[in-house]
Amino acid sequence: MPAGSTYTPIATTTLGSDTVSYTFSSISGSYTDLVLVCSVKSAAGASTNDTRIDIRFNSDSGTNYSDTYIRGNGTSASSGRDSNRTQIDEVSSIPINSASEFGLFTYNIMNYSNTTTYKSVLCRGGITTSSAGSTSVVGAQVALWRSTSAITSITIFAQGGNASVGFATGSTFTLYGLLSA
Repeated sequence: MPAGSTYTPIATTTLGSDTVSYTFSSISGSYTDLVLVCSVKSAAGASTNDTRIDIRFNSDSGTNYSDTYIRGNGTSASSGRDSNRTQIDEVSSIPINSASEFGLFTYNIMNYSNTTTYKSVLCRGGITTSSAGSTSVVGAQVALWRSTSAITSITIFAQGGNASVGFATGSTFTLYGLLSA
C-alpha cells in the first residue's frame, strides 16, 4: 500500500496589524497540490455589512472564476452557483473583531503547477458561534479558475461591506505543499 500525501509547510504569517490583504508569492512548482489554511476575523466591529474572505491567483482579476456552494446555519440551508466572478468567493462571513472566535477556512488547490488544465479548488469553512453582527454559517464549495497558468501567487483579501478594514491582528495564513505518493 503506498504512503499517503505529505504536507510540507511552505510559508505562514500571523498578522501583526490589521490588513486588507495578504499575498503568498513566488510559490514553487515542486508540489502536487497546495493547501491554504486561513484562521481569520474581521478588523471591524458589529455591523450589518459583514466582511468576507476571497482569494485570487496570480493577481488575475478577470472574470475567470466560478463556484458551486452549499451553506447552512443550523436551521436552514442554501446552495447556489456563481459564474464569471473576479475571485473565488467566500463560503461564509468571518467573525467580527470583538468575537472570541476566529473563522477557519481551508482551500485545497489541485494540480496548481499543471500548465494544461484549469485549476480546481475545494473550500470548507465558516463560523460556528453567533455574536453581534455575525451569524453562524458553515459551508463548502468547489471552485474553478479558468486558466492553464501555473499558480505562482495567491492573494487572500477582504470583501463585503467592511472590506476596507480587512483582517484583524492575530489572523493567520498558512500555505502547505502536498506531495502525493
